Amino acid sequence: MKIENAKAQMRKGVLEFCILSILKNGDAYTSEILSSLKKAEIIVVEGTIYPLLTRLKNSGLLTYRWEESTSGPPRKYYVLTENGSMFLKELSKTWSNLVAAVTLVTSTKKTTHE
Repeated sequence: MKIENAKAQMRKGVLEFCILSILKNGDAYTSEILSSLKKAEIIVVEGTIYPLLTRLKNSGLLTYRWEESTSGPPRKYYVLTENGSMFLKELSKTWSNLVAAVTLVTSTKKTTHE
């Protein structure tokens, strides 16, 4: 197994959580979401994020609004819904538990049996 594939799968697994977390801080359009993910070194291409945003919208976790832009076509701003906020709270709890569990497993010293 190649390490890059494993890293990509790990990032993919937390992508929804990251997108919802970005939107809890305010509405954002796709370029802003991508920029935030890239700053965090969670590299995502546009071809990956659009289907994910659509899936989150179809699940009722996001909605969107169109806003005119002074520098081009109107922009689609994604907005976290009330259901999205509740879902994010549950994901945050799950994430905290998962981080604690993985930290415990990966930092536990091997004990020898006598």
